[in-house]
Amino acid sequence: MASHITFITGGQRSGKSSHAQQLAEEQSSEPIYLATSRIWDEDFRQRIERHQNDRGNQWTTIEEEKQLSKLRFEGQTVLLDCITLWLTNIYYDNNNDVEKSLQEAKTEWDAFIAQDFKLIVVSNELGMGVHPENEIARKFTDLQGCMNQYIAKKANEVVLMVSGIPVKIGPSLPVGISSPRKEKHFDDTRCKI
Repeated sequence: MASHITFITGGQRSGKSSHAQQLAEEQSSEPIYLATSRIWDEDFRQRIERHQNDRGNQWTTIEEEKQLSKLRFEGQTVLLDCITLWLTNIYYDNNNDVEKSLQEAKTEWDAFIAQDFKLIVVSNELGMGVHPENEIARKFTDLQGCMNQYIAKKANEVVLMVSGIPVKIGPSLPVGISSPRKEKHFDDTRCKI
């Protein structure tokens, strides 16, 4: 049993979700959209509605804010959008405790990907943007960066979106191989918060 993971990361409005949706539709006639967002305010509601309108009728949408591992997707193609919102939920519920949040996220992630499915994951490269002005936001940026490294280490493909252009940045694991890569640049044990 092994998952095939395509990890798509990049800045805000870089085309991550559009590219991920295209990949999912190429891989399946009935893809699943796994939404992780809470509706925090009207802007979030509008963003969610825009994403929903971008998807056709062939999509099944499942909403899960935190407990991804309780969902079973054997043999299916799943687009998870997005890690940043999923981590936000974990971080918020842990009262902004970074260490506790990172451990919870890693444990949940490992349990989630222990199934045979195609997973396309969208995340944000927060550290490439404006330096956060407060401690809580700076710690979340660190949390996001560490979790991105953790996910990328376990991915078969890693893509960085730049101005709507997908740039493959990571070596792929062969299909059917789910063990983490050993390359030095993917060593998340050095990711200290």
